[in-house]
Amino acid sequence: MTLFLLFCISFLLALPCCSNAQPSPGYYPSWRLRPVGFYHGFTNLWGPQHQWVSSDQSSLTIWLDRNSGSGFKSIRAFRNGYFAASIQLQRGYTAGVITAFYLSNNEAHPGFHDEVDMEFLGTKPGEPYTLQTNVYVRGSGDGRIIGREMKFHLWFDPTAAFHNYAILWNQREIM
Repeated sequence: MTLFLLFCISFLLALPCCSNAQPSPGYYPSWRLRPVGFYHGFTNLWGPQHQWVSSDQSSLTIWLDRNSGSGFKSIRAFRNGYFAASIQLQRGYTAGVITAFYLSNNEAHPGFHDEVDMEFLGTKPGEPYTLQTNVYVRGSGDGRIIGREMKFHLWFDPTAAFHNYAILWNQREIM
Protein backbone atom coordinates (compact mmCIF):
# COMPACT_ATOMS: atom_id res chain seq x y z
CA MET A 1 0.00 0.00 0.00
CA THR A 2 1.52 3.31 -1.13
CA LEU A 3 -0.41 6.45 -0.19
CA PHE A 4 -0.20 10.20 -0.73
CA LEU A 5 -0.71 12.65 2.11
CA LEU A 6 -3.63 15.01 1.41
CA PHE A 7 -5.37 17.86 3.21
CA CYS A 8 -8.75 19.11 2.13
CA ILE A 9 -11.44 21.69 2.82
CA SER A 10 -10.09 23.21 5.99
CA PHE A 11 -10.18 26.60 7.63
CA LEU A 12 -6.89 26.96 9.49
CA LEU A 13 -4.13 24.43 9.11
CA ALA A 14 -0.43 24.32 9.82
CA LEU A 15 1.82 22.25 7.60
CA PRO A 16 2.47 18.72 8.90
CA CYS A 17 5.74 18.24 10.77
CA CYS A 18 6.80 21.82 10.12
CA SER A 19 5.22 23.96 12.81
CA ASN A 20 6.85 24.61 16.16
CA ALA A 21 4.32 22.27 17.75
CA GLN A 22 5.58 19.05 19.26
CA PRO A 23 4.36 15.67 17.99
CA SER A 24 1.54 13.91 19.77
CA PRO A 25 2.33 13.15 23.44
CA GLY A 26 4.17 9.89 23.97
CA TYR A 27 5.74 9.72 20.50
CA TYR A 28 8.77 11.56 19.25
CA PRO A 29 10.00 10.75 15.76
CA SER A 30 13.57 9.94 14.96
CA TRP A 31 16.15 12.70 14.67
CA ARG A 32 16.46 11.61 11.04
CA LEU A 33 13.05 13.09 10.19
CA ARG A 34 13.25 16.67 9.05
CA PRO A 35 10.56 19.19 8.18
CA VAL A 36 10.05 19.92 4.52
CA GLY A 37 9.17 23.31 3.05
CA PHE A 38 5.69 23.47 1.54
CA TYR A 39 6.78 23.91 -2.09
CA HIS A 40 9.39 21.13 -1.78
CA GLY A 41 6.98 18.55 -0.39
CA PHE A 42 3.49 19.47 -1.55
CA THR A 43 1.46 20.55 -4.56
CA ASN A 44 -1.89 22.31 -4.82
CA LEU A 45 -4.97 20.25 -5.71
CA TRP A 46 -7.50 23.09 -5.88
CA GLY A 47 -8.22 26.51 -4.44
CA PRO A 48 -4.77 28.15 -4.49
CA GLN A 49 -6.52 31.50 -3.88
CA HIS A 50 -7.57 30.03 -0.50
CA GLN A 51 -4.02 29.20 0.61
CA TRP A 52 -1.43 31.32 2.36
CA VAL A 53 2.09 29.91 2.79
CA SER A 54 4.39 31.53 5.37
CA SER A 55 7.57 33.14 4.02
CA ASP A 56 9.73 30.32 5.43
CA GLN A 57 7.26 27.69 4.05
CA SER A 58 6.90 26.17 7.53
CA SER A 59 3.15 26.70 7.78
CA LEU A 60 0.13 26.92 5.56
CA THR A 61 -3.25 28.49 6.24
CA ILE A 62 -6.17 27.36 4.10
CA TRP A 63 -9.77 28.51 4.33
CA LEU A 64 -13.25 27.97 3.00
CA ASP A 65 -15.76 30.53 1.78
CA ARG A 66 -19.07 30.29 -0.12
CA ASN A 67 -17.27 29.53 -3.39
CA SER A 68 -14.45 27.14 -2.61
CA GLY A 69 -12.17 25.50 -0.11
CA SER A 70 -8.66 24.35 -0.70
CA GLY A 71 -6.65 21.16 -0.83
CA PHE A 72 -3.09 20.04 -1.36
CA LYS A 73 -1.14 16.77 -1.48
CA SER A 74 2.35 15.44 -1.02
CA ILE A 75 4.53 15.28 -4.12
CA ARG A 76 5.77 11.79 -3.34
CA ALA A 77 4.02 8.64 -2.15
CA PHE A 78 4.79 6.88 1.13
CA ARG A 79 4.65 3.23 2.23
CA ASN A 80 4.69 4.13 5.95
CA GLY A 81 5.72 6.92 8.28
CA TYR A 82 4.70 9.47 10.86
CA PHE A 83 2.35 12.15 9.53
CA ALA A 84 1.35 15.04 11.79
CA ALA A 85 -0.54 18.30 11.53
CA SER A 86 -1.31 21.14 13.88
CA ILE A 87 -4.94 22.10 13.21
CA GLN A 88 -7.31 24.73 14.58
CA LEU A 89 -10.92 24.33 13.48
CA GLN A 90 -13.29 27.19 12.68
CA ARG A 91 -15.72 28.10 15.45
CA GLY A 92 -19.42 28.72 14.90
CA TYR A 93 -21.84 27.01 12.54
CA THR A 94 -19.85 24.53 10.44
CA ALA A 95 -22.45 21.81 9.79
CA GLY A 96 -21.77 20.26 6.38
CA VAL A 97 -18.06 21.13 6.40
CA ILE A 98 -15.46 18.39 6.73
CA THR A 99 -11.85 19.20 7.55
CA ALA A 100 -9.77 16.19 6.53
CA PHE A 101 -6.19 15.04 7.09
CA TYR A 102 -5.70 11.82 5.18
CA LEU A 103 -3.55 9.37 3.24
CA SER A 104 -4.93 7.92 0.00
CA ASN A 105 -3.81 6.31 -3.25
CA ASN A 106 -7.04 7.16 -5.10
CA GLU A 107 -5.19 8.76 -8.03
CA ALA A 108 -3.32 5.51 -8.72
CA HIS A 109 -6.29 3.21 -8.01
CA PRO A 110 -9.59 5.11 -8.52
CA GLY A 111 -12.55 3.25 -7.02
CA PHE A 112 -10.25 0.57 -5.59
CA HIS A 113 -8.03 2.68 -3.35
CA ASP A 114 -6.64 2.48 0.17
CA GLU A 115 -7.24 5.28 2.65
CA VAL A 116 -6.28 6.24 6.20
CA ASP A 117 -7.86 9.43 7.44
CA MET A 118 -9.01 11.79 10.15
CA GLU A 119 -12.12 13.79 9.38
CA PHE A 120 -13.40 16.60 11.59
CA LEU A 121 -17.14 16.77 10.99
CA GLY A 122 -18.71 20.22 11.12
CA THR A 123 -21.15 21.05 13.90
CA LYS A 124 -23.67 23.53 15.25
CA PRO A 125 -22.88 25.97 18.08
CA GLY A 126 -23.14 24.27 21.47
CA GLU A 127 -22.61 20.76 20.08
CA PRO A 128 -19.25 18.94 20.21
CA TYR A 129 -17.07 18.40 17.19
CA THR A 130 -16.81 14.80 16.01
CA LEU A 131 -13.55 13.26 14.84
CA GLN A 132 -14.12 10.33 12.47
CA THR A 133 -11.20 8.04 11.67
CA ASN A 134 -11.29 5.67 8.72
CA VAL A 135 -9.10 2.88 7.41
CA TYR A 136 -10.14 1.39 4.07
CA VAL A 137 -8.42 -1.26 1.99
CA ARG A 138 -9.25 -1.85 -1.70
CA GLY A 139 -11.97 0.71 -2.18
CA SER A 140 -14.81 2.33 -0.34
CA GLY A 141 -18.56 2.54 -0.64
CA ASP A 142 -18.96 -0.46 -2.90
CA GLY A 143 -20.15 -3.05 -0.35
CA ARG A 144 -16.78 -4.83 -0.34
CA ILE A 145 -15.13 -2.51 2.15
CA ILE A 146 -12.34 -3.93 4.25
CA GLY A 147 -11.70 -1.41 6.94
CA ARG A 148 -13.03 0.40 9.94
CA GLU A 149 -14.70 3.68 10.82
CA MET A 150 -14.72 5.12 14.34
CA LYS A 151 -16.32 8.33 15.66
CA PHE A 152 -15.16 10.27 18.71
CA HIS A 153 -16.92 13.27 20.25
CA LEU A 154 -14.07 15.58 21.18
CA TRP A 155 -13.85 16.41 24.88
CA PHE A 156 -11.94 19.64 24.22
CA ASP A 157 -12.61 22.69 22.07
CA PRO A 158 -10.69 22.23 18.77
CA THR A 159 -11.49 25.86 17.86
CA ALA A 160 -9.76 27.41 20.90
CA ALA A 161 -6.19 26.76 19.74
CA PHE A 162 -4.07 24.63 17.46
CA HIS A 163 -3.99 20.95 18.46
CA ASN A 164 -1.64 18.23 17.21
CA TYR A 165 -3.00 15.22 15.32
CA ALA A 166 -0.91 12.40 13.91
CA ILE A 167 -0.99 9.10 12.07
CA LEU A 168 1.79 6.61 12.82
CA TRP A 169 1.88 3.90 10.17
CA ASN A 170 4.41 1.06 10.28
CA GLN A 171 4.62 -2.51 8.98
CA ARG A 172 2.49 -3.88 11.86
CA GLU A 173 -0.12 -1.25 12.67
CA ILE A 174 -1.71 2.12 12.08
CA MET A 175 -2.18 4.39 15.11
